[in-house]
Amino acid sequence: MLIPLPIYRTAAPALMVAMASAAWAAGPLSLIDAQRIAVDRSQQLVAQGALTASAREQAVAAGQLPDPVLKFGIDNLPANGSDRGSLTRDFMTMRRIGVMQEITRSEKRQLRSERFERDAQRVQAQRQLTLAKLQRDTSLAWLDRYYTQAMRELVQQQVDESRLQMQSADSAFRTARGSQADVFAARSAVIQLEDRLSQIDRQSRNASLMLARWVGAPDAERPLSGSPPWQSHPFPSGVSSEHLKQHPELLVVSAEVDAAQTDARLAQANKQADWSVEASYAQRGPAYANMVSIGVSIPLQWNQRNRQDRELAAKLAMVDEAKARYEDTLRNHEAEVRGWLNDWQTGKDRVARYRNELIPTARQRTEAALTSYRIGKSDLTSALAARRDEIDIRAQALTLEMEAARAWAQLNFLVPAEHSMPVQARELP
Repeated sequence: MLIPLPIYRTAAPALMVAMASAAWAAGPLSLIDAQRIAVDRSQQLVAQGALTASAREQAVAAGQLPDPVLKFGIDNLPANGSDRGSLTRDFMTMRRIGVMQEITRSEKRQLRSERFERDAQRVQAQRQLTLAKLQRDTSLAWLDRYYTQAMRELVQQQVDESRLQMQSADSAFRTARGSQADVFAARSAVIQLEDRLSQIDRQSRNASLMLARWVGAPDAERPLSGSPPWQSHPFPSGVSSEHLKQHPELLVVSAEVDAAQTDARLAQANKQADWSVEASYAQRGPAYANMVSIGVSIPLQWNQRNRQDRELAAKLAMVDEAKARYEDTLRNHEAEVRGWLNDWQTGKDRVARYRNELIPTARQRTEAALTSYRIGKSDLTSALAARRDEIDIRAQALTLEMEAARAWAQLNFLVPAEHSMPVQARELP
């Protein structure tokens, strides 16, 4: 069956786009890709963006004068007697219409507008904090899955080698060149490694489930590519107080300090009352003159000591509270950052020691034990024990690298990353 040319021209590009999208979805998932997907999926960022827009809209409204009040009514309408209900016979009856306007001083209006601007800044800082936490948590989930897969590759390699050793021991026993104890030892080593593999598979599934929390189940099942540059220093120029103050959590508290100070200035401004002006026109009966009224209303702050002054004192106390919380947050954050930095530096040194010293030594010991077994100077149990020790050292090196990488992620995503990070090929110990 031939497809009409117009339909083919329309369907072909759409099919190519769908195939390209499917190919991308099935491709490797890098750390940067995982973070971008997590950001795109986050509804909390959308909600905080809406809150920011709301606060800024309110800031504009708060800077305006209050709406004028239209007033109309009937004054002095007779309620009894011969003129009861008449709008024109009694000279005091008036049909009145007027307008009243509260004159809020410009300083107050500016402070009210500024207060909402401070709210917008606080929500924006909270959005940056959410973004930083999102990138950090996504990185930690990605790292957990990355290193559990690396651990699985290591153990799977040892399982394959142990199976070959088991076959070799079984063959040697059948030809009377080996003992049955060597066969049982080889089988026991394979069973233990397979059990360890099952445990790692459980950890890998849990890591995938946690990663799916951020990127979704389909993307969490994609193979991983590359590894983060965890050996690069998170703070090339060192840890400074100014750098720490850029952390979004501190920016949130700083915005709360600014908001509290604005509230205090507004409370101070409220000690001066706002006036209201009113003008009205009253119509009476045809035999009487119409009336015009003009008035001013002034609130009497007769108890400032127990009202306005106490409101101001309360706002000033909130300023002190916000400042103290900022200082405490800064100290806590500095201690936390220096702890992560120490964990990263120590982990980096230990991983280097494992790679350069412990793993080569363990490998040489294993080779020596296997050579000794092949020439009949030792049993297979000693060779398997040396091999098991080497696996444990390699696994410890991977665990140390994962802990150092996690500390690096905590440090590297203190503030939201706006640029792509370099990716290096994965290097197994």
